[in-house]
Amino acid sequence: MPQAAGQGASIHHHDEGSWIEKIFKLREHNTTFRTEVVAGLTTFLTMAYIIFVNPSILGAAGMPKEAVFVATCLIAALGTGIMALYANYPIALAPGMGLNAYFAFVVVGQMGFTWQAALGAVFVSGCLFLLVTVTGLRELIVNGIPHSMRVAITVGIGLFLALIALKSAGIVAASPATFVTLGDLHTAPVILSTIGFLLIVALDRLKVPGAILIGILVVTVLSFFFGDNKFNGIVATPPSIAPTFLQLDIMGALKGGILNVILVFFLVELFDATGTLMGVAKRAGLLTEGKMHRLNKALLADSGAIFAGSMLGTSSTTAYVESAAGVQAGGRTGLTALTVAVLFLACLVISPLAGSVPAYATAPALLFVACLMLRELTELDWDESTEVIPAVVTALVMPFTYSIANGLAFGFISYAAVKLLTGRVRDVHAMVWIIAAVFLFKFVYIGG
Repeated sequence: MPQAAGQGASIHHHDEGSWIEKIFKLREHNTTFRTEVVAGLTTFLTMAYIIFVNPSILGAAGMPKEAVFVATCLIAALGTGIMALYANYPIALAPGMGLNAYFAFVVVGQMGFTWQAALGAVFVSGCLFLLVTVTGLRELIVNGIPHSMRVAITVGIGLFLALIALKSAGIVAASPATFVTLGDLHTAPVILSTIGFLLIVALDRLKVPGAILIGILVVTVLSFFFGDNKFNGIVATPPSIAPTFLQLDIMGALKGGILNVILVFFLVELFDATGTLMGVAKRAGLLTEGKMHRLNKALLADSGAIFAGSMLGTSSTTAYVESAAGVQAGGRTGLTALTVAVLFLACLVISPLAGSVPAYATAPALLFVACLMLRELTELDWDESTEVIPAVVTALVMPFTYSIANGLAFGFISYAAVKLLTGRVRDVHAMVWIIAAVFLFKFVYIGG
């Protein structure tokens, strides 16, 4: 487990009466102020790319990039702040990758909707999401997910992170013949990210606090000398958010044709975020019986952020799978998330500095976390094929279709089908049949 345990005793500088201890219950979670802040910084650095990637993707849909940059920083700070103070979970939120691409390239690009109507669709899906969370329907769904599928979600997310990491490092490249192939190993990113990865593994094994963070920072510093990284200064004035603020077109979203879009947003948000929350919370040891009740608060924080994000001017906000990097660094409470929230706010003025951490510097961190998440596979009962096969399908489809929601869809459909064909209908929770049916309906009538 992470290096937090050994520091459990050194909470002396925050006495029991301190507000930090009262809000976050650090002692109860066997963690320290320092561990939590380092974990928050680690999570932030692995996901800070979103404040540059999101504006460039949504910019392709014709949205003003500067305003999207501000909206991205604000919603990440707001959503993660709610997660910290309300749910006390070490999980960060930001506009989701995949959902933003669907928003820009499919809804606006292929279907021809305005970006204002697409924001309207995000708003409506956020309302639906809030509804299923408040009515407890989402908790029913979560409780209906069988143990083997929960394991599969964590493993699938691990594989998905690994693919993202290898791609960012330049080790895996696209190929028309074989889909993926080996990248050019003679480039600085490949060499630097490999050094970073080996450094993180070694430091973590030697129980050096902040191993992941040190790895990211070392590669970033080396990138100025050996990579083509430029130092662009530290501070700049934040641009205006006016061009996207409250620009959503809700009536346009409720017109014909876009209802499909709302359904896709809703389903992906529901399963992506729920899957991520469960996967990361399980990794942090927060899914033990009796601690599940906080999950509902986390789900609520998550749904409120989608709602707010559409008003600020960005695609769906979701729980970030990169939060696993902070959990690995010892993050156990909302103080980790609060650190991330404060850093996202700071980004409004330090955009040049935050922009100088290259993707290949955070890739080693993600790959390291991915390797550790695969350990969950040992929890499967390998003699029970009706549990193992759907779990493995779930885990494999996530990275290969580049979507957590698709992995869940294939997993649930195959789980229900295999149980049905082997006469084990009674073993299956009612929720599984409903989820499988919804996904099947979506594939048959709407397509992927």
